[in-house]
Amino acid sequence: MSSHCLRFLSHGQVQTTAVAVPYVLRVRPSRASFRRSRTALRGRASIVDTPVGIPSGDDEIIAAAGKEASGFEPSIKQRSEGWMVERAEKLKDDVRTLFETCDSTDGRMQLVDAVQHLGIDHLFKEEIEYSLSQINASEFISSSLHDVALRFRLLRQHGFRVSPDVFNKFKGDDGRFISGITDDPRGLLSLYNAAHCLAHDEPELEEAISFATQHLSSLSSGTDPNPHLIEQINRALDVPLPRTYKRMETLCYMPEYGQEEGHIPIVLELAKLDFNLLQHVHLLELKAISEWWKDLYGYMGLSYIRDRVVESYVWSYVVFYEEDSALARMIFTKIIAFIILMDDTYDSYATIQECRKLNEAIQRWDESATAFLPEYMKKFYGALLKTFKEFEIHVEGDGQYRIDHTKKAFQKLSAYYLQEAEWSYQNYNPSFEEQVALSTITSTVPLLCVSTTVGRGDALTKEAFEWVANDIGAKTACAKITRFMNDIAAFKRGRKNRGDVASTVECYMNENKVTSEGAITKIDSMIEDEWRTINQALCEHRELLPAVQQVLNLTICATFFYGKRKDAYTFSTHLQETVESLFVRPVPI
Repeated sequence: MSSHCLRFLSHGQVQTTAVAVPYVLRVRPSRASFRRSRTALRGRASIVDTPVGIPSGDDEIIAAAGKEASGFEPSIKQRSEGWMVERAEKLKDDVRTLFETCDSTDGRMQLVDAVQHLGIDHLFKEEIEYSLSQINASEFISSSLHDVALRFRLLRQHGFRVSPDVFNKFKGDDGRFISGITDDPRGLLSLYNAAHCLAHDEPELEEAISFATQHLSSLSSGTDPNPHLIEQINRALDVPLPRTYKRMETLCYMPEYGQEEGHIPIVLELAKLDFNLLQHVHLLELKAISEWWKDLYGYMGLSYIRDRVVESYVWSYVVFYEEDSALARMIFTKIIAFIILMDDTYDSYATIQECRKLNEAIQRWDESATAFLPEYMKKFYGALLKTFKEFEIHVEGDGQYRIDHTKKAFQKLSAYYLQEAEWSYQNYNPSFEEQVALSTITSTVPLLCVSTTVGRGDALTKEAFEWVANDIGAKTACAKITRFMNDIAAFKRGRKNRGDVASTVECYMNENKVTSEGAITKIDSMIEDEWRTINQALCEHRELLPAVQQVLNLTICATFFYGKRKDAYTFSTHLQETVESLFVRPVPI
């Protein structure tokens, strides 16, 4: 990561002391109750504006991260950073040689799968693309369910069209899967993961999921001779491999891969070194963005704003973790921070008249609009404009048009936030269709999709950007998945979503006269349908694969933060162990 990038993030040299993120209000009252109390309290100190006197989870995480980042001193069992860099370069050459000398389809599949599963595919993009092209072009005949399913998944995930008919050889005359494959847990797991790459109108893959799920569930609590396989089965039943967050899966898989027959030691060693080297980079970034947030928070003095800087950085980290995406990752994190600032202002603090003024100012996007804003909004609005100007300075070449599109998406989000505030003010009960149409925008995904392109330089072509900016298929599917999973998590914890306006869960219940479980079951099926749209986009737009994969990664964010009916973004205690694993604890070499 370049030094100018760190300066851009922290407005100064990155400090080596632990960052003290300010305490902020964690539990917010409803929109209506907050506004009623503010009318009488404006102009003097308010209890609701006083930060709670309990350290946030972020403080503990950042403190631990800061301690680890102070010089990145390795333990006795760890090697020096200089040694790791030198060793990693040597291993990269060795692995490239493996790709060059591997000439069998089976060998190529195993190598590509290992490199991807261990999280070092970003180091071998060209080699993987060539290998998959050869795998796709070569005749493949195998009686191994694992091999057939592995080939299907690898190719589908990289945009190659592969027919589900490849699984017919494992079916009987009645068209059902034969019972013999139930004795092959590794093959069943591969079938299960592969089938989750299904697109629309592929009932045979739906059947494969149902069949594999049934038999894997019976194995998940068993005593297989391979305990690591049981662990992989349990993780997949929780989140199928194509939808899981790669970096966490990498941490789980490293010790398992080392126990597999035929594993490649140099690939595993490189994966460990690469993870630790990137962890150091990410930890410095996390400290820098935390310093930036602390300065911004202190400058604005808005105590009602949620403290979500670590969670925001993690969101960007899920989308792109590679070292060459450092600038994009930090710009993306800052945009999320301003989304939270705007959301909390509309949702919890501003009166309806103030909401209208804020939206008018954001639509104008000009410093002169500061004049008609309430006093407490002026610094926020000025910081927003200033930060986007900084983005313009730091993007290269013709990246300006990406920032222009991001501004427009930010303005659209503001207008939709205002619409939510108007609904709340009017006590309006939207239909399910109306709520979905509005809340897929306020899920922030359309803005985030465009934001992922800023700072990427030549990594994304102009054609890829245009697809991200204008696509209404995969991007909308990602937004719906995010909104639905967020609303289900909010409903399960007994909190109304989006102020006083009914969530999609409540709208569906009211409109269709069903129970909450009935509504959630139906919405779950909608989520599955939207996943098919995203999978289909991979094969329909293979020439734009990096852009489609960014949308896929944003969708994985929803699974990462809102899976298991929990909201790890709002309640960071669900996230602390994960953050420490990703940013604080190095992998033993």
